[in-house]
Amino acid sequence: MSSSCATVVRTHLNTANNFSSNVKIQPYRNRCRLSRRDLATKGIVAAGASVLPSSLVSPPAQGLERLPFKKEGYKFWTWRGHKIHYVEEGEGFPIVLIHGFGASAFHWRYNIPELAKKYKVYAVDLLGFGWSEKALVDYDALVWRDQVADFLKEIVKEPTILVGNSLGGFTALVAAEAMPEQVVGIALLNSAGQFGSPEDDATTETEESPLQKFFIKPLKEVFQRVVLGFLFWQAKQPARVESVLKSVYKNTSNVDDYLIESITKPADDPNAGEVYYRLMTRFMSNQRKYTLDSVLSKLSCPLLLVWGDLDPWVGPAKAIRIKEFYPNTSIVNLQAGHCPHDEVPELVNKALVDWLATLPSTAPQTV
Repeated sequence: MSSSCATVVRTHLNTANNFSSNVKIQPYRNRCRLSRRDLATKGIVAAGASVLPSSLVSPPAQGLERLPFKKEGYKFWTWRGHKIHYVEEGEGFPIVLIHGFGASAFHWRYNIPELAKKYKVYAVDLLGFGWSEKALVDYDALVWRDQVADFLKEIVKEPTILVGNSLGGFTALVAAEAMPEQVVGIALLNSAGQFGSPEDDATTETEESPLQKFFIKPLKEVFQRVVLGFLFWQAKQPARVESVLKSVYKNTSNVDDYLIESITKPADDPNAGEVYYRLMTRFMSNQRKYTLDSVLSKLSCPLLLVWGDLDPWVGPAKAIRIKEFYPNTSIVNLQAGHCPHDEVPELVNKALVDWLATLPSTAPQTV
């Protein structure tokens, strides 16, 4: 993330008054992508550090079973010396769920119980997020790629399906590229990533002058820390977290205490502010080296796109462009925002189960 990520949060309140739960497939012609500022906006949600009251009284939406919220988390795995949190439920063919920027395994609260009726479901917290350790490392797409690849090797240990939302979608793609023998299918929900030519820092770097090295660069870092520190402080307010969430949930009924606490609680960690700074200033600047073009060109497994068409950050045109580039793709369009798996979970669950049933290797066994 570059210094431009210090921009104040944009709000998108184009609420869909006539919310529809119908699944539909539509052609779109306009192009859009998840920009660095967009991803940084979600980062502001991730930074909230004020914990709400422990009593989560809001009822489960749509009458669906909901994953119980546990402040202590579920299971933990040690990866490269860091504690990684994950949830594991069900039996059968494995599915690994990967959350988006600022979220956690709890963001799959309505998907895990339903999918676990037919499959073995894992939901993992990426390093620096959720209940996983707030490690002080240099973050880029390859850190999470390696984490997920090792999770498949050490925990899952068999062929699997990867499902990812937003940043988790792009992480699923690069992990599948690294583990083609183990990943037999990928489902993306409003995935991050952009098309274009990779930007190689080695070809653009120029030698720093003494003025740049000893004055301008340190001054820039101080400025970034001041601005991002203010944004971090601002995002501690639960009302701010709720506002950002409501800007990307077109039906806001699921923006409840459970969801807000699952985002704010992890940022209570003493290292959360430093992780936020590193994500904003380092990850977003180097993620330009990895493009959808380069990753998709190396894949061979089936791809499902479950897309919230009303997403103010990643519009449906990206799904159309992905299918044009990678024909082995199915698309399900939903009247939802950036997080359809939590906004209209019953439709996302159905889309996933229906698609999984078409893949011979994933069909649940009947007795």
